[in-house]
Amino acid sequence: MFRVQLRISIASALAYRANFVLEGLFSIAYSGLTLLPLIVVYGAHRSFNGWDFSSALVVMAYFTALQVILGGVVSPSMLDLVERVRNGSFDYVLLKPLDPQAMVSASRCRPWSIVDMLSPIAMAVYAFAHRGYPPSLGDLALGIALFMTGALTMYSLWIAGAALAFWVGRLDNLLYLLGAVFDTAKWPVAVFPGAWRIVFTFVIPVAMMTTFPAMALLGSLQPRQIVGSVAGSVAIFVASRLVWRAAIRSYTSASS
Repeated sequence: MFRVQLRISIASALAYRANFVLEGLFSIAYSGLTLLPLIVVYGAHRSFNGWDFSSALVVMAYFTALQVILGGVVSPSMLDLVERVRNGSFDYVLLKPLDPQAMVSASRCRPWSIVDMLSPIAMAVYAFAHRGYPPSLGDLALGIALFMTGALTMYSLWIAGAALAFWVGRLDNLLYLLGAVFDTAKWPVAVFPGAWRIVFTFVIPVAMMTTFPAMALLGSLQPRQIVGSVAGSVAIFVASRLVWRAAIRSYTSASS
């Protein structure tokens, strides 16, 4: 089913080939512009709370990679879910012999996002070239594993937010607000003042999405932080699943 949905999305994108190419060019330009704040800040200061330019660039690489997933699959699919609930076409999703959450989670995608993933990889490679040594195989494996838990955390927040559409109707502004909050993940959580650092670690867990995976790749993440990051990601996913199930039970369908 996911393969069929991907094929449909690719066909839709290629139907407007000029737009497909322009989206790719805009994505490359946006990746370059994303680095400007980092260059400006670290051009004036050598480090912030132990984070130098190369270390912060690793965080930016994780942020950009998650942003590719968000903009390429998660956000389009969640907006499609909100629209389906609003116009009643979610009924057809419930008729399919698959879990509805799995169906809507990849209902829309932007194929060019696959190429966009080269940008964060290039950032990480440059960051370690600037540091003068590559990550160890253990740190690389842990960094990839925590990237996956970070992506799961991000997805869980978005699916829980989109599920509120079953009660409210239109939630476009909420999803855009989540995107605005997610922008803070481009910075290491250590650069924020004390109270905000707590908020972005435990209340809005952007640290689990980018800072902790970056620390794992850099070899500076403590075992308790690893356990906390994995456990927190699983807990958030379970909570989002409970919200989704409650939302499905409240759905009255277009024919009611």
